[in-house]
Amino acid sequence: MAGRWKNDLNWSDVTPKSVFMNRRQLMTGAGAAALGGIAGPVLAKLNAASSDFSTDEEPNTFEQITSYNNFYEFGTSKEDPAKYAHTLTTKPWSIKVDGLVDKPGDYALDDLVDGATLEERIYRFRCVEAWSMVVPWVGFELKHILDKVGVQSGAKYIGFETANRPREMPGLAYRVLEWPYREGLRLDEAMHPLTIMATGLYDEPMPNQNGAPIRLIIPWKYGFKSIKSIVRITFSADEPKASWNMAAPGEYGFYSNVNPEVSHPRWSQATERKLGGGLFAKRQPTLMFNGYEEEVADLYAGMDLKKNF
Repeated sequence: MAGRWKNDLNWSDVTPKSVFMNRRQLMTGAGAAALGGIAGPVLAKLNAASSDFSTDEEPNTFEQITSYNNFYEFGTSKEDPAKYAHTLTTKPWSIKVDGLVDKPGDYALDDLVDGATLEERIYRFRCVEAWSMVVPWVGFELKHILDKVGVQSGAKYIGFETANRPREMPGLAYRVLEWPYREGLRLDEAMHPLTIMATGLYDEPMPNQNGAPIRLIIPWKYGFKSIKSIVRITFSADEPKASWNMAAPGEYGFYSNVNPEVSHPRWSQATERKLGGGLFAKRQPTLMFNGYEEEVADLYAGMDLKKNF
């Protein structure tokens, strides 16, 4: 893991995006300036923080990350989100917080994020379809929201919902899944410092096709767990519904931890294709928990990870 740096940033410190495409400049200082380039009031109050959670692996380019997406609310091909997600209105944005919390309510995004420590986290990202990328997210630990709303002692799980706007999301016309898209975590998974709410990537606010204005990132789980464009967070004593698990429980478990030893019924998870490597690029071995085993394995001590896939 690569360490981070501390810095006080102003709008004048923003580095042009072309600089961020250079890995050497990114890791020696330009990455801190990336945080200053996130537009909008929710990200203007910036306190760059150090982090030991970033990988040293080469990030994919901004173009790769934003042009190859699964976001079925805008279509089922990888190119559809980039073509059609511009229709999503992201300002203003609010998130309903309900369930077993002390302070339920409809929160403006700025209010919910206020006081959070923004960081750049360069994470591996592994899709259940056996492709992967490395993404420099900008965000804050989900724990910030949990602390703000006051999780009650009876809460064991946290559920999320994506926006459900048929006029803005053309893919909702197709019953690929039961809408709105839903996901969930165990509370200890949500509290883990690797779990973040991302509001940007590189020096840009989160693009619509990547889940603007705010999405979940859990780097040790398959990508579909990292729900996009969140409008609701619910705390409960019981396991929440998760869209792909509801649609095909034999193929998509609730936990969906990256595990090379547990194949999908229709393909192996032992190897993966890193995006950007070219058509004939050699596949690389998939790492247990996507390479975050040291940080998260204790969350599942004593569990049968083949049964609880």
